[in-house]
Amino acid sequence: MSEQAYRIEKDSLGEVRVPADALYAAQTQRAIENFPISDLRFPRAFIRALGLIKGAAAAVNLKLGLMDGDMAAAIQAASDEVAQGEHDRHFPLDIFQTGSGTSTNMNANEVIASLAATKLGGKVHPNDHVNMGQSSNDVIPTAIHVSAYLLAAEELLPSLRYVKQTLDTKAAEVDDVVTTGRTHLMDAMPVRLSQVLWGWSSQSAHGIERVESALPRLAKLAQGGTAVGTGINAHPDFGRMIAEELVGMTGQPFVTSPDYFESLSSQDAAVELSGQLKVVATTYMKISNDLRWMNSGPIAGLGEIVLPSLQPGSSIMPGKINPVIPEAMTMVCAQVVGNDVTITIGGQSGNFQLNVMLPVIAYNLIQSITLLASAGHVLADMALAGFTVNRERISELVGRNPILVTALNPVIGYEKGAKIAKTAYAEGRSLKEVALEMTDLSETELDRLLDPRQLTEGGIQE
Repeated sequence: MSEQAYRIEKDSLGEVRVPADALYAAQTQRAIENFPISDLRFPRAFIRALGLIKGAAAAVNLKLGLMDGDMAAAIQAASDEVAQGEHDRHFPLDIFQTGSGTSTNMNANEVIASLAATKLGGKVHPNDHVNMGQSSNDVIPTAIHVSAYLLAAEELLPSLRYVKQTLDTKAAEVDDVVTTGRTHLMDAMPVRLSQVLWGWSSQSAHGIERVESALPRLAKLAQGGTAVGTGINAHPDFGRMIAEELVGMTGQPFVTSPDYFESLSSQDAAVELSGQLKVVATTYMKISNDLRWMNSGPIAGLGEIVLPSLQPGSSIMPGKINPVIPEAMTMVCAQVVGNDVTITIGGQSGNFQLNVMLPVIAYNLIQSITLLASAGHVLADMALAGFTVNRERISELVGRNPILVTALNPVIGYEKGAKIAKTAYAEGRSLKEVALEMTDLSETELDRLLDPRQLTEGGIQE
């Protein structure tokens, strides 16, 4: 830094040079210098949560008579600006830092203290005032829960519901289409295309239920546990009142944890939610891969549907169009599954009274929620809603499917059915034609027994 570009700040370790225009101070600057590891930074959702927590803490300390009104108002106003994203550039710290996230908690304390001091026209201390009644050991776990809960409630669940709604709408449009079922990637009994989409819709509905089921544990907050779970230096009502303030700020049902020792030392709720996100990812992977198979071709593949043409698919093959949206979704799903491994390992790292992989848990959990929420909308709007059905191609394939002979099993038996199917396939003839020769069944009986639409009835229990 040039002589004009920095200022001198002090902490318990001595002096440190800080950029002149930085809102943060010495401890943040030391962390910048100590952890030049990656370009990964805490996401917006996490900084929002920090702002909400610090503002709530000031409000509670005011109500408890521990902080005067002017100081509390200044800290609340500064915290709100942080929560709203007005100062994100002053949160430069690497995700890979001290495992408690102390550096990032102090980053928030220093930024908010600087802003509050300007508003107050007097000294605001990052530890004594902004961090009053708190510790990094309860602030960061609380921020993980708050940020993940808000993202799940505000972005992921609406996205999942939108995907399900899109699937239900599309299913109604294609209920008349009978297509070839496939098991082991081999021809099987027919199904309606609507039934395929209803299966996907049910998966999506269960994904909604899974995410919702994890939220009550995520709503329990560590705030008030301070350093080790005993609540040292925090008022006995601090945790409960913080949760109440956050309910008022967000409209979400946050409560104080019934056991701070668990909440500081473990991240089981985050691991649980991540596991449910992994299930959602497997759902989206299955849907995306089915779409790719059904769209494959247009000549040598299945060619049953045509996904929207969004961009040229090749830099060398003119006219080629690729299923880019399902492909993007499969990569999102792979990322979420990988994030779950990291979060699981992080969750295992609760050593005695503190988990020491909090930053990486926060980063990966927030990324998984954000990716699934965004990609769900893209999949719904740019693939599911807009694909068209190649009805002629589908009808042709169904009509040539020798596995339809399965419907004759109760009448002619498995062995004769197998002989009819093999003959029809080997000679390239219709199943009905061969069955007329090899059984006593009339044409009318065969038409009734082999009606593809009739064979698709059932499968969903109301």
